[in-house]
Amino acid sequence: MPSLLENILHLEQLDSNLFRSRCHCENFRQTLFGGQVLGQALMAAFETQGADLPNSLHAYFLRPGSSEIPVIYDVEKVRDGRSFTSRRAVARQFGRPIFNMSASFHAQEKGYEHQVAFPADIPHPEEIIAQRTREGSEIKAFEQENSVTPFHFIPVDESMFSPRVIDPPEGYFWIKSIDALPDTPIFHYCALAFASDLGLLATALLPHNATVFDPGLMVASIDHAMWFHRPDFRADEWLLCKTHSPWAGSARGFAHGHIFNMQQKLVASTVQEGLIRQL
Repeated sequence: MPSLLENILHLEQLDSNLFRSRCHCENFRQTLFGGQVLGQALMAAFETQGADLPNSLHAYFLRPGSSEIPVIYDVEKVRDGRSFTSRRAVARQFGRPIFNMSASFHAQEKGYEHQVAFPADIPHPEEIIAQRTREGSEIKAFEQENSVTPFHFIPVDESMFSPRVIDPPEGYFWIKSIDALPDTPIFHYCALAFASDLGLLATALLPHNATVFDPGLMVASIDHAMWFHRPDFRADEWLLCKTHSPWAGSARGFAHGHIFNMQQKLVASTVQEGLIRQL
């Protein structure tokens, strides 16, 4: 039986470039979760080209989405090159655009390689679970706040989402899908795009006496970019996210993240700016 995340990423094809969502995921504010739109738009764009996998996406969130009706994805074939393919996807509800995205797909090639170092002294997620179980600590605080997320989300520091703690604007957390995903690589790319909307804006609030769950704040993604560095990862295996927020101001927060697999390989990088408005 398909998992929740697999159902979310399966789209109904209405025409050669037109797709419709079948399943929805609300965020903790009962609006459409932005990561869902990222993942579905990427899947729609992928379906209009060959077997090349994504190398990047750049997206803007224009309006809050509703989970009461499907999302329509209209994909424009911008360019089909020998090495790179470009697509533009617009997500619509009630006849209005709620999101747009440009995505690039790249045929696999060999080249020079280097990467930023894997963070030191980070405990394995199973060690964190075992320790917090022994201590009687809460393991899934974030999942309980956002109970519909199809991902396990385990902060290395369990105070990461506590408004009582003031921390530097840097976070570490482990993620993986709750259920197994198909072996088809694009599902893992789209699932990682879905998950990349978790934790970034939360990092921008770490130096402040607030969290994204604060009812006195309006928190929403404005724009989001992502780069996929290598294909050897699975979103149903543990991935470490290292996030950092170098700036917040003008009712906006800015954060970027590196995502590593269990083999300590950097598989993706992401950047997000979001609205953080005091009500």
